[in-house]
Amino acid sequence: MTLLRTAAVALTAFVLVAPVDAGHAPAFAQFSRQQPTHGRPPSAAPSAPGAESRPLGAPTEAVDTEYVGDQSTGVVEHFSPISLFLHADIVVKAVLILLLAASFWSWVIIIDKWLAYGALKSKAGKFEQNFWSGRSLDDLFAHYSSRADHPMAAIFVAGLREWKRSFEHGNVREGSIPGIKDRVAKAMNVSMQRELDKAENGLGFLATVGSTAPFVGLFGTVWGIMNSFRAIAAQHDTTLAVVAPGIAEALFATALGLLAAIPAVIAYNKFVNDMGRYTARLEGFSDEFAAFLSRQLDERAH
Repeated sequence: MTLLRTAAVALTAFVLVAPVDAGHAPAFAQFSRQQPTHGRPPSAAPSAPGAESRPLGAPTEAVDTEYVGDQSTGVVEHFSPISLFLHADIVVKAVLILLLAASFWSWVIIIDKWLAYGALKSKAGKFEQNFWSGRSLDDLFAHYSSRADHPMAAIFVAGLREWKRSFEHGNVREGSIPGIKDRVAKAMNVSMQRELDKAENGLGFLATVGSTAPFVGLFGTVWGIMNSFRAIAAQHDTTLAVVAPGIAEALFATALGLLAAIPAVIAYNKFVNDMGRYTARLEGFSDEFAAFLSRQLDERAH
């Protein structure tokens, strides 16, 4: 499981760093709006006397020109995620960092559980094939007692170990058979619950992120709007240039909250359904194995 968690962290980090363009600049920098720098603004028409009587053609004397607008180059408005984070209030920065960390760890758990549950299903299928292939219980116990690395094998080993302990002092009496069956069933149930708790570890974090991340983003939204109103009150100006930065920060916090919550909710629902089907599969095997051991006990008692 540790190896799967390490692989999940590495894969998640690669996915988050991957969106880089050919110029080694972040892809989200395309959101920045730049003023075109090529070309010169058009010059004014000649105003000398008799301009209309002159033949059409390029003027030969000096022509006065007038530049209109800001002639500076570069970024006029820069609303990239990094710029929004750097210019945000300290409270909004804390909210954004918290949401980014929650989103990152959610993806780590998602990838880890996706790989782990796939491995559990594959191992369970192989174990059932070996169990019903006709091999003796002693051979299976000797094979899986030291390598019970999945829940179904752990349930088998726990039940058969308790069953073997009942015969350590010779044959059992008929009156002790119900107690032996009860102990075997309890041993398998305890083992199954322990293994399921291990398999479900981390799903609670996904549920927490899915339910709380939108509200954390909403808190950042409210705080960003408050900053916008404070800027209006301080500058006595309601233009878009005054209001836009705070609103942009607010919307960015909301977007990150949704970005963290939506994948967590989808993954949590999927994994819960998968674990429900896998739990039913384990319970079915446990009941079948308990019935098999019960028949063996009845045969030995007689």
